[in-house]
Amino acid sequence: MTEKFPMTKGGLEKLKLELENLKNIERPNIIKAISEAREHGDLSENAEYHAAREKQSFIEGRISELENKISRAEVIDSSSLDNSRIAFGATVEITDLSNDKKHTYKIVGVDEADIEQNLISISAPLCKAMINKKIDDVVEVNTPNGVKEYQINSISFS
Repeated sequence: MTEKFPMTKGGLEKLKLELENLKNIERPNIIKAISEAREHGDLSENAEYHAAREKQSFIEGRISELENKISRAEVIDSSSLDNSRIAFGATVEITDLSNDKKHTYKIVGVDEADIEQNLISISAPLCKAMINKKIDDVVEVNTPNGVKEYQINSISFS
């Protein structure tokens, strides 16, 4: 059985858009660039040709990777979940008990994680500690700087 990747609907759409761009824009452009570089003669000393081939290899690899991820994506509809416990797709507000700073994170799939957008991966240590917890629970997370404690303030699914 192939492993499924939990993902939000938005995360899956983002991967599909990237795949479409690679197949319909990037791939044809790089094929054209390789063709033009070939016309310049001796391929053994043609830097443009070698750079284009390297980029083509990267694009084909990424296309393959995206097709694999999309085929194994499991879109989780979190809007119907019970918001009394933390689960995939939850937006969670927590307080760092060491400094009383509040943080808000949305739990997303591995490929969607972006800490600058406050999107944390389901596989992140903080996330693993929070799963199935309720409001007012305190979770402990092992960090490189020791154990940190966070209190759960709110849970929502939107």
